[in-house]
Order: sequence, then C-alpha cells, then structure tokens
Amino acid sequence: MESAFRRGAREGLRDFMPISVGLLPWAMVTGIAMRSIGLSELEALGMNLLVYAGTAQLGALPLIAAGAPLWLIMLTALALNLRFIIFSASIAPIFAGRRWAERLMSSYLLVDGVFAICADKAIPSDDPQWRWGYYIAPSVFNWVVWQLFVACGVFGAEFVPHDWSLEFMVTIALMVMVLPMLRSRPMLIAALAGGLGAVLLRGLPLRLGVVAGIVIGIAAGFAAEHWQQREEAT
Repeated sequence: MESAFRRGAREGLRDFMPISVGLLPWAMVTGIAMRSIGLSELEALGMNLLVYAGTAQLGALPLIAAGAPLWLIMLTALALNLRFIIFSASIAPIFAGRRWAERLMSSYLLVDGVFAICADKAIPSDDPQWRWGYYIAPSVFNWVVWQLFVACGVFGAEFVPHDWSLEFMVTIALMVMVLPMLRSRPMLIAALAGGLGAVLLRGLPLRLGVVAGIVIGIAAGFAAEHWQQREEAT
C-alpha cells in the first residue's frame, strides 16, 4: 500500500506541474539578467543559490548595476519578499510536529507556486504525512528546475543578442504564478493595492516605488484578511 507521504508527494507534483510552466522562462531570464549587469558566472550562480528568490533577484539587479548602497539593495530584497511572512503563517499547520531542521529547509524552499497549491489542498488535510509530502515534493522539484534553468541562462547569456528584449517573459511568468492565488479576496485586494501603489509612486528614485507598492499591498492584504475573519466570526 502506498504511504501517505508518497501519495501526498505524487499529488503535490501533479498539482504543481501546470504552474511550473511559467518557471522556465523566468529562470532563464533571471540568469541572463544577472550576467547582463556584469556579474561573473560564479557570482551569478552563487547569488541564485543563496538568495533563491527570483523576484528579489530581479528587483535587486538594477540597484546593483546602478551602484546603489548595500542597505538599499537589502531593503529592496526584503520588501520584495515580505509576502512570505503571510505565506508562511498561512501554511504553518503543515509543519506542526516537524523537526527544526525540516522547518528551516522548508522556509528556504517556499515559493509562490507551492504556496498556491498548498493553500488550497494541504492546509485542510488532517494527515500530517500527506501534507508534508504534498509540500516538500513540489518544493524540491521547483528548486532543482530553477537552479538548472538559471544556470542555462547564466551560461547561455553570451549567445543572446543584445537587442533582444526579454523582459516581457518575466511578466508572463509572474502572471502565471500569481493568477491562481487571486481567488481569495485578501490576495486580490493585496495585488490590486500593491499594483496601484507601485504605478502611482513609479516616479520615486532608485525604483523605490516598487518597494512602496509592495508594502502597500501587504498592508492591504493584512487588513482584508482581518476584516474577512471578523465577518466570518459574526
């Protein structure tokens, strides 16, 4: 008989596959972008391994290229990843009873797409082994695919013509990853508020409008979640 862990892992991979399609161009463009600002192959691969956050990497690259101070680069990367505070808090029940090392590894592996599927299916389950398999299998798969295709972008960057504009691929990849998460009202409000804030504040120097938009979106998402919980309680 198939164990609960293996069954969860198989179902998690199956549910994650449609979302992972957007991962491939995003990873390759990230690798190309890191090389385009002057990072060496070793530096690009090292950044990708340590940071493992495509949005933060792409957001930090223009600042690195512009010679921005380190504190601003770190603040931008932190702001771009603040959403993971909400994500990790939402799926915390999956890790109940897991060892500290497993929780630490899970925090490193957490990405938008895995959160999207876990929020729908893993949290409602009362089988801890199934939930763990459902989370960890697509997470490891995502990590391996991301590292491989970023490496393809890093080593293939010199073969890409300089007049090719690939930024639209990142936009499409982000849309593929984000759209499944917009089914809940708090997530939709957060996305709309963050996007509107980033557009209205786009004139700020050093792309701080993006950082401000993210902060606005997270605050709006928290507020919407709070009001939704109050409505459900009454």
